[in-house]
Amino acid sequence: MATTATAERGRFAGLLAASDRDPAPAVEPAARRGLRWETVLVLGLSLGSSAVYAVLSIIEKLTRPVPLSQQTTAMNQSATPGRPWLDLAYQLAGIVLPLAAVALALYLLNHVRRPAGDVRAGRFIGLDRREPGRDLLRGAGLAALIGIPGLGLYFVARAIGVNTQVAAANLQPVWWSAPVLVLAAVENALLEEVVMVGYLFTRWRQTGWAWPLVIGVSALIRGSYHLYQGFGGFAGNIVMGLVLGLVFVRTRRVMPLVVCHALLDTVAFVGYSVLKTRGVAI
Repeated sequence: MATTATAERGRFAGLLAASDRDPAPAVEPAARRGLRWETVLVLGLSLGSSAVYAVLSIIEKLTRPVPLSQQTTAMNQSATPGRPWLDLAYQLAGIVLPLAAVALALYLLNHVRRPAGDVRAGRFIGLDRREPGRDLLRGAGLAALIGIPGLGLYFVARAIGVNTQVAAANLQPVWWSAPVLVLAAVENALLEEVVMVGYLFTRWRQTGWAWPLVIGVSALIRGSYHLYQGFGGFAGNIVMGLVLGLVFVRTRRVMPLVVCHALLDTVAFVGYSVLKTRGVAI
């Protein structure tokens, strides 16, 4: 048993050790500082700002006279109820515009301190179509691994009073609501996995950070911008970030993570909408 445990620790340590698959590091201290500031700016324009608002949101919820477990966090809401075409335009704008951060991250990886010579950023982080079957299988497996325990954690967190009730889909019952919810799930997946994993992991490794620090900080930020849901969402997304981070380090492909995240959010959004339509309390 001791030999097996030692071997497992050895494999884990090997997974997080430097390898020839790492991005080319920036040697000059000024270049490293520049890349760190670059990541701060990208986060400030995307998920970092979401984390700030999420912290403010949980403070506001905790200071209400109503217990956290009796509050509701509404997501995917109609912008202009009763005017479906204008509402659709709002929803599509809310899906497309955040993807500018994804484009910015890929642009920077392509044009500023490219991590691997002439390899394009999408290929370097595994955001491509080289392994579609494998990516789908890995993504589906990860979704099952994360989603089922995650749902249990949500109910436990609500039961002990540390999470709000999450109303995942609140669009008007119009013909485009389900497709828009699926598009929103894909947008969330691309934004979070490309920026939080593909981009940040690459940049932080270029600045000399060790893998445990990279994975841990990314997971903590991921949890922080879900604090608006409560502490269950915070903890659950930290665990999700750790798992997805380890998978990325092993595979060096962000596509399975995008597939996993898109599946999780699609089931949450569309599933909640269907259950709500049928009058099922969640």
